[in-house]
Amino acid sequence: MPASPTATPEHILDVNERYHDAAAASYDAKWGIDFGDLGREQTRQKLVKALGELPEEAFGDALEIGSGTGYFSLNLMQEGVIENLVATDVSAGMLGTLSATATELGLAGRVQTKQADAESLPFADESFDLVLGHAVLHHIPDLATALSEFRRVLRPGGAIVFCGEPSRNGDRLAAVPKRVGAASAPAWRALIRARAANGHERDTECGHDHSLESEVDVHAFDPGALRASMRRAGFSEIRVQGEELLANMYGWVLRSLESSAEPEDVPWGWRNFAFRSYIALQRVDVALLEPRLPPQLFYNLVLSARKPA
Repeated sequence: MPASPTATPEHILDVNERYHDAAAASYDAKWGIDFGDLGREQTRQKLVKALGELPEEAFGDALEIGSGTGYFSLNLMQEGVIENLVATDVSAGMLGTLSATATELGLAGRVQTKQADAESLPFADESFDLVLGHAVLHHIPDLATALSEFRRVLRPGGAIVFCGEPSRNGDRLAAVPKRVGAASAPAWRALIRARAANGHERDTECGHDHSLESEVDVHAFDPGALRASMRRAGFSEIRVQGEELLANMYGWVLRSLESSAEPEDVPWGWRNFAFRSYIALQRVDVALLEPRLPPQLFYNLVLSARKPA
């Protein structure tokens, strides 16, 4: 990360669409996405970090950018924070998975999907009370244009909320645990008796082209520059907070180890340990580090702003 500086916006859009279409079927399993109590608590906590408090009333009409499989929005709907949702993504595959999950959760009647590019939203002015997204802004080539679009479709007094965006410093920090995981992988596989993943970058079973993974990310953000971008777009009440330090560094070690092995060889006991230990470190971050350290030190950023009334 990030993608080549010579990559055109058209190439970045194409790569994101192909990569996320291929990833849709296995995306939730790969990233441990949950739509139960844990997922609901995680997304509620992210919203509180971004806004500073839980809103007293639900957002009536919400637009999600880069919805993926619906982790952020569908969990917030279950929490009663969002009443009606229009979910957008450049990937039809991701939106198909989101629709199926919404049906399973009993939310289908309040969820619409639309394949759309964040830089050119096919919606009328002042259509939504909330524009939100998770881990999406860093995929958008022209962020200034996208922010202008978010403001255009918001009603006066409406909010934007984006979480899970990589900080510039955090992106550099992630390189260290990735190297640790890669160096430890042979010993780890021997310990759990797992075969090494095949050397091809394409997973032939799911058609997931891992060679595209390094091309889908365009930005890593400096908190001050991000605030300035939102001010230039006409937003007020801007907040940028840091999220996850210990948990994310540990998480990159885990991902590096697990990606080195054939998935079916990784035992349930390991997966359970990895998940529980990650959540424990996430709680340490929330309780001790996030309230005390500046946002630029963290791997992720969460942000919010308002369209002036």
